Amino acid sequence: MITFFSGLALLLLGYLVYSKVVEKIFGISESRKTPAITMEDGVDYVPMKGWKIFLIQFLNIAGLGPIFGAISGALWGPMAYLWIVFGSIFAGGVHDFFSGMLSERLNGASASEIVGTYLGNFIKQVMRIFTVVLLILVGTVFVTGPADLLGNLTGWNVGIISLFILFYYFLSTILPIDKLIGRVYPIFGVALMIMAVGIALSLIFQGYELPEMSLQNMHPNSLNAFPMLFITISCGAISGFHATQSPLMARTITSEKQGRKIFYGAMIAEGVIAMIWAAAAMSFYGDYQALGNVLNTGGPALVVNEISNTLMGKIGGILAVLGVIAAPITSGDTAFRSARLTVADSFKWSQKKTVSRLSLAIPLLTLGFILTKIDFSIIWRYFSWSNQTLAMIVLWASASFLAMNKKFHWIATGPAVFMSAVTVAYIFQAPEGFQLNPLLSNIIGIIAALIFFSIFSFKIRKYKKEPATESAY
Repeated sequence: MITFFSGLALLLLGYLVYSKVVEKIFGISESRKTPAITMEDGVDYVPMKGWKIFLIQFLNIAGLGPIFGAISGALWGPMAYLWIVFGSIFAGGVHDFFSGMLSERLNGASASEIVGTYLGNFIKQVMRIFTVVLLILVGTVFVTGPADLLGNLTGWNVGIISLFILFYYFLSTILPIDKLIGRVYPIFGVALMIMAVGIALSLIFQGYELPEMSLQNMHPNSLNAFPMLFITISCGAISGFHATQSPLMARTITSEKQGRKIFYGAMIAEGVIAMIWAAAAMSFYGDYQALGNVLNTGGPALVVNEISNTLMGKIGGILAVLGVIAAPITSGDTAFRSARLTVADSFKWSQKKTVSRLSLAIPLLTLGFILTKIDFSIIWRYFSWSNQTLAMIVLWASASFLAMNKKFHWIATGPAVFMSAVTVAYIFQAPEGFQLNPLLSNIIGIIAALIFFSIFSFKIRKYKKEPATESAY
């Protein structure tokens, strides 16, 4: 229990201290007018209140990742806490803050446009395709995941539930952001927080033994922690998906001072959710083999269902599961909305008219529906890797921005190097990748990270000879 509470305390300390360091290095300007004010269009660029934006951002990013990912990552044991805590503070929080604030500085630009600005036009073109594919995968994951949960809860047909979820996604993709998302999300955001706190309190007061820190690999199948753990727990520590969501909120903030609370703060809140569900998964079943058996039988959805109903009773269990369902649904809809905006940004296509939004939303959602017919575990694995790869690329773009402007780039460069090693090593040894020997794959990952850093170091020397850029300054 000491480890659990220490982790929560460190997350809070990270927000209170390190987020201010990140904000200072970035250099906010309270007098600068934001795109919500200068480009207001009543659809995507809409000024909103800070507390509401925080809850929307929190719900946007807190999909299945910090819940399903944390439950699956719990198989490695308490070492998962370390990645959730330090990943959220030094990688995820930095990534989310920069993806949001750079978007704001670039008039609400989507993730691919941000990356292109700082890493070059070729990367921009690749990222446009990569980002849209990732968002469609995310949207698909966040259809099948909650549909399975609702199916377990109600006994209804999962296919029919999926259609209803997709219809909701359609509405939230084309309607002005303040008409549906702005009204519903704050309610669900509060509900998700209450449910997570309920699970945590139930674990404590019902006498469950929360595991203390150990670096021993507890995984029943002895899977290597590096890089598997760092891919499995993505949204609970760092997630490229967040970089696709932050621009939505960057188009609604009315002051740069809101950025730290909304972008960095929401990531820390997500880390708390991940800590709670990781602790619940580790302690509820008594041992890691039993947890693994349940995951193999019914996946993370079954774990959520069993833990919620047992810890909080029938009514509390239903409310807890509904709170968990709200998270992925309210990330899936904004995934498709972000995909629409990413495509629109690529072609400089105004989205003010409804017909323009429909022409993009319909084919994107149709493709998402087709993908729901594929095995969920396969979609999740590809989502997890592509998700972390996008995070790595956005971190390099953030480091490039800092170097261009003669700022302390190591706050982004350090996690960028680490995530480079993780993502490259994973794809070389994963079942959906090249399936090489783990040791060889890890060596390749480390070498690739060093090559990326060498290329970046060469660019830094070039930046030192040039004046600071004003492109997002």
